Amino acid sequence: MQFWPRKRSRHSIARIRSWTNESKVKILGFIGYKAGMTHLMAVDNRPKSITKGERISIPSTIIECPPMTVAGVVFYQKHGTGVRKSTSILAPKLPKELGNTFPLPKKAVKSFDAVKEFEDLRLLVFSNPKSANTGSKVPKVLEMALGGSKDDKLAYAKEILGKEIKVEDVFEKGNPTDIHGITKGKGFQGTVKRYGVPIRQHKAEKTKRGIGNLGSWTPKRVDYRVAQGGKMGFHSRTEYNKQILKVGQNGEDVNPQSGIPHYGLVNNSYLLIRGSVVGPVKRPIVLTQATRIKKKTLKEAPEIKLISK
Repeated sequence: MQFWPRKRSRHSIARIRSWTNESKVKILGFIGYKAGMTHLMAVDNRPKSITKGERISIPSTIIECPPMTVAGVVFYQKHGTGVRKSTSILAPKLPKELGNTFPLPKKAVKSFDAVKEFEDLRLLVFSNPKSANTGSKVPKVLEMALGGSKDDKLAYAKEILGKEIKVEDVFEKGNPTDIHGITKGKGFQGTVKRYGVPIRQHKAEKTKRGIGNLGSWTPKRVDYRVAQGGKMGFHSRTEYNKQILKVGQNGEDVNPQSGIPHYGLVNNSYLLIRGSVVGPVKRPIVLTQATRIKKKTLKEAPEIKLISK
């Protein structure tokens, strides 16, 4: 019952349902691709650590971040107690690969003059998987929130429409970030692996890797809490306050001579994230500004001495 409903994701990219408040005008998220893991040697800067000031090994995840492109601007208006989409404006030139995600307009694109009033706006951005070693050509499309006031958001949207955004413009070294991703899909699994029920003794009547019964005689139905076999994995998960150890410009610092196993060479900007990240290699990861920053969260990255290749 830790996660309920135990439901698989509809898409391979996570859906973002809440954004942090930011006074500065900037985009609040970025789409990257998980390349793999490595470890680095760094000087421990945690204030209460017994190894403070010493060199320690830190496991880290490499996320390749090719530039995103702003495909359009989506406007929202007040409706009842919330907001709903009112209109959208697309960039004049869009790649043909986007046609596999949503129908591209055939007529002239709307202008910003058509928008009179709005409550909020978001940028419609898409990733560039062709420049990364993902094996995919179809870009991932998401709506990204902006920080700042309404007027600042509108001015920024007019300026950035149809242009590229780099990860260096969004995140800095040492900042905490939230990771949104989809876990590994494991297919049909039994009750032992799926729920962790104990394996029965060898004198069990029918099965060892199964439950003893399906519940009480009455009520005459199987309760939803009873552990049963079924599809496992491919769930949407969020990891909060993951520290960015480094924002790299190219992959020379992290690329082994033969490439990262099961991925290849990192050719674009990349992020080094402290610890592991949800999902398998090549899966799209959405990074957003941290929404639950703790007072004790470190905001300074440790000094990196060596990155293992």
